[in-house]
Amino acid sequence: MEYKQLGNTGLLVSRLALGAMTFSSGQGNHKVVGAVGQEEADQMVKKSVDIGINFFDTADVYGSGDSEITLGQSFRNLGIARKDVVVATKVAMRVGQGRNDVGASRGHIMDGVEASLKRLQTDYIDLYQIHADDFLTPVEETLRALDDLIRQGKVRYIGVSNWHAWKIADALGISNQKNIARFETLQAYYSLAGRDLERELGPMLEAKKMGLLVWSPLAGGLLSGRYDRHNQKAEDSRRSATDFPIVDKERAWNIIDTVKPIAEAHGTNPASIALAWLLTRQVVTSVLVGAKRLDQLGANLAAADLELTDEEIRRLDEVSALPPEYPGWMVEYQKNGRLESAGHQ
Repeated sequence: MEYKQLGNTGLLVSRLALGAMTFSSGQGNHKVVGAVGQEEADQMVKKSVDIGINFFDTADVYGSGDSEITLGQSFRNLGIARKDVVVATKVAMRVGQGRNDVGASRGHIMDGVEASLKRLQTDYIDLYQIHADDFLTPVEETLRALDDLIRQGKVRYIGVSNWHAWKIADALGISNQKNIARFETLQAYYSLAGRDLERELGPMLEAKKMGLLVWSPLAGGLLSGRYDRHNQKAEDSRRSATDFPIVDKERAWNIIDTVKPIAEAHGTNPASIALAWLLTRQVVTSVLVGAKRLDQLGANLAAADLELTDEEIRRLDEVSALPPEYPGWMVEYQKNGRLESAGHQ
């Protein structure tokens, strides 16, 4: 297992992280995600730790809190020292019926962190992430609340998920100006079938030295190997029940057509190829993998040892390339002229 710095910090995290979204009773909105009980969760955590994973991600909303409870109990059941794992969780999505049981306000963040600490059975959270864009709460209010949690020792680093690039850049400017903690990571959707992040978010992350944590790296199971243009439905599948994340299906079928022979050449499955491709992207810090069953997890974890050839990467890049979009195509056109004037080829 390889490790990478978490954003602009000295904390090292594994390139693959175990996502605990399936650690729940499988009730309500999470019924199609999975229902991994405590015993199987323990097996998944152990398997992950055994191959070198030290990074675990959950959220207060997953399974209405069940995910955090199960993950925290797994560490205890397996006798894993708290200092040996990096635990990430999230706040901001609705967790109750009250008017303030949602969002990134100081009040909800302070209530949320106490509840997560209790469920996880821990004194601190390594990475506390704002799970959604709260357009009502001023960004400075959110940042000051998170900064207070860091000063109190309840949180060590902070991150954000599913925000626009401009708003993240704005938040970083506020942190710098006010001398308060800054977002070190973005957790975002990124996959062979969905490379939109490369337009604005990717360049911003690299310029600001922020880490990228990838959710849904298989596009909601679309790249798992169970789907292609001839088989567009699969039983017991989240993608069949909920068509999410949004993808260009015709483009996705072309990608899958390219992935399958590469997987056969490596004696593995399409999911491993899709994950291995993400690990070649410089902007990616860690890829979140999750599963409903232990064998699924094992197949996903195999990507850590898979090395794609330059030619295979080129083919995958080409078939999944984003269509030109303004101002990107104009920037590239003008950049070439500027580089030529500077003597660069």
